[in-house]
Amino acid sequence: MFCDRFRTAHDEHVRVQACAVLDLLLVPGMVQKLDQKLPVANEYLLLSGGVREGVVDLDLDELNVYARGTDYDMDFTLLVPALKLHDRNQPVTLDMRHSALCHSWLSLRLFDEGTISKWKDCCTIVDHINGATNYFFSPTKVADWFYDSISIVLSEIQKKPQRGMPKVEKVEKSGTIISIILGVGSSRMLYDIVPVVSFKGWPAVAQSWLMENHFWDGKITEEEVISGFYLVPACSYKGRKDNEWRLSFARSEVQLKKCISSSLMQAYQACKAIIIKLLSRPKAISPYHLRSMMLWACDRLPANYLAQEDYAAHFLLGLIDDLQHCLVNKMCPNYFIPQCNMLEHLSEETVMLHARKLSSVRSDPAEHLQTAIEHVKAANRLTLELQRRGSATSIPSPQSDGGETGQPDDRLAKKLQQLVTENPGKSISVFINPDDVTRPHFRIDDKFF
Repeated sequence: MFCDRFRTAHDEHVRVQACAVLDLLLVPGMVQKLDQKLPVANEYLLLSGGVREGVVDLDLDELNVYARGTDYDMDFTLLVPALKLHDRNQPVTLDMRHSALCHSWLSLRLFDEGTISKWKDCCTIVDHINGATNYFFSPTKVADWFYDSISIVLSEIQKKPQRGMPKVEKVEKSGTIISIILGVGSSRMLYDIVPVVSFKGWPAVAQSWLMENHFWDGKITEEEVISGFYLVPACSYKGRKDNEWRLSFARSEVQLKKCISSSLMQAYQACKAIIIKLLSRPKAISPYHLRSMMLWACDRLPANYLAQEDYAAHFLLGLIDDLQHCLVNKMCPNYFIPQCNMLEHLSEETVMLHARKLSSVRSDPAEHLQTAIEHVKAANRLTLELQRRGSATSIPSPQSDGGETGQPDDRLAKKLQQLVTENPGKSISVFINPDDVTRPHFRIDDKFF
């Protein structure tokens, strides 16, 4: 029952403004035209939800705090490949000698001379005793270049505003993440843009994981699961920020969601809503940890039990118990690289503090979930109030559609909402032709739109 109430409150808040999504996706294409650093034929992965909600495993301390309802109405994460390695038919071997598990340095020796020449200024240089020079792709320098380039593009857009284009309300860089808030009519869309390195295939360090039995066996193919992975700009707690990237399996996670029952996903969303506020200080547990625990639970528990449609409350309690167990034992294995313990860096004091907080949740989960519901409702009310004030006081601008206010946005919104609704759990990518950035198109798995 309380999970149903959360889902209703959450769904009431979701309203897609598709034109903002499409216009934002043109920005990387324009960046490519500045200095031709980005791949000409590029593929961007658009994820629903922001980095702050643990959509990808970044866990960056430098992220600025934004509040839903006050700063934005909807949020997305856009993964933009700065480099691609898509021609390999064997496990990808990365340089992990200097890094913690789940992390790697990236030498440009894997690429051709033209690529090395283009990206030298975004590398750290290591000279070997034999006189050879090695260029290591730097996540911090890449993020700096990307932020500067996006700022130039957005500045040009604002100098020559076009009818229907969204208004750029904020552009900020937090660590290696670029956050943009666009105003579209009376709505505000937050985009976290992450420069990544894209690989086709599977990393050798995660090869043994494929040999195990998993809950998705027989439901989707191995080819779908291991179609690709990323390096995202985030280092380990003891790593070198200028050199170290983190392995991300975001594309695989999108595929695995197809095999998770709606009631378990409902319980996950409810549990996430609770812990985002309750366990935020000191920082220890993120929604990404919770998602890993859910995937492990899917491997561990019988399929017929997980398929029960009316067991959302049971699943919520189970997720809380699993989270408590992981905290007390300071052990949360990465789902794809189990030898990587994502909680080993936590202090005993932090672990016990959060374990006590979770005990209070476990004793009365309905009360804590109700608090989370009230936060969602409050954000909804604030959004509606700000929208009401904006429509009452605003005048048409070059960024608006004048007398046709809201109508183009609504039509596009319905089209994109239908696209997402009809393809639950599928990998939605977007292609941009830098020579004609006015015509983006979607790919859902292998189907083009």
